[in-house]
Amino acid sequence: MSETIIVREGEELDSARLYQFLQESIENLPKEPIEILQFGAGHSNLTYDLKIGSWEAVLRRPPLGPVAAKAHDMEREFRVLESIHQVFPTCPKPLVFTADKTIIGSPFFVMERRHGIVLDTDFPIGTADEAKKAQLVSDIMVDKLVQLHSIDYRKTALVDMVKPEGFMERQVQGWIGRYESAKIEDIQEVVEVTEWLRNRIPQSGESTIIHYDYKLNNAMFSEDYQEMVGLFDWEMTTVGDPLADLGAALSYWMQPDDPKMMLYGLGEPPITTQEGFYTRQQFIERYAEKSGRDVSNIHYYLTFAYFKLAVICQQIYFRYFKGQTKDKRFAHMGEFAKVLILQALASTKK
Repeated sequence: MSETIIVREGEELDSARLYQFLQESIENLPKEPIEILQFGAGHSNLTYDLKIGSWEAVLRRPPLGPVAAKAHDMEREFRVLESIHQVFPTCPKPLVFTADKTIIGSPFFVMERRHGIVLDTDFPIGTADEAKKAQLVSDIMVDKLVQLHSIDYRKTALVDMVKPEGFMERQVQGWIGRYESAKIEDIQEVVEVTEWLRNRIPQSGESTIIHYDYKLNNAMFSEDYQEMVGLFDWEMTTVGDPLADLGAALSYWMQPDDPKMMLYGLGEPPITTQEGFYTRQQFIERYAEKSGRDVSNIHYYLTFAYFKLAVICQQIYFRYFKGQTKDKRFAHMGEFAKVLILQALASTKK
């Protein structure tokens, strides 16, 4: 299946203005016509594939309609990419950013295009030894996260962009506030979950770079699955508690015995439910072994991650509910947010 689709109605770019900007901003571009396609996956920022002759790149811009304060900050994400690409080459190289809204209607940035295999709900048709490749992919996912968390952020430009102190308290209070801003109806389970989270905020240890949206369909692998050749969507990246990053990764890493509403809430179950992929416990154990970190309190971070993911889904649904986007994929996001709240509540009782 192709990664790209014809640009969705209402999400088109001004190709003439964009072409002029690119020619003026990037050296040695071919003088051929521009071709624009859209990446069909993803539920947050809009992402496009740009081609001008043999040159190819990726454009990211915020979603349509009003967005939450400090969310979808294209300049910040561009600066993050600039900082991390130098010390973590799996991160794509950023090429140019502009705050000029007259070009396509919003700030945006352009970054290099990587090619490889992105896994979502299944392996590509014809893949041999799927269970062995699932094991290999699982290994790499843990090891890359450990590698990212081992980088000294103080030796990068991130040191001037972040405030690690009090990270988890700000996160918990901040995401509860974001839920309240996107709330459409009262849900009793939200009260129980948020009280539990507020009353158990852990004291964070060392701070590291955290991706904070670390999941398989944000990663790209080589054709032989021996290497992760790209890691994308650095919008939420910051410096903070690495276990919060691990918890976020685990919240996406579903397994076959998860509730059906979780597995089928957004369509087909994710590929991690298939034979050969780690369970969440195996993911945790390998991370602990490779990183040397104490993960005894990972239960809290996973509960918070389910709640955080619920808030993100609620924010997306809120934009759809208010008519700020016409993307039909978002029509059921409100229901999936409720499913995630129930998952978070169940997690508090384990």
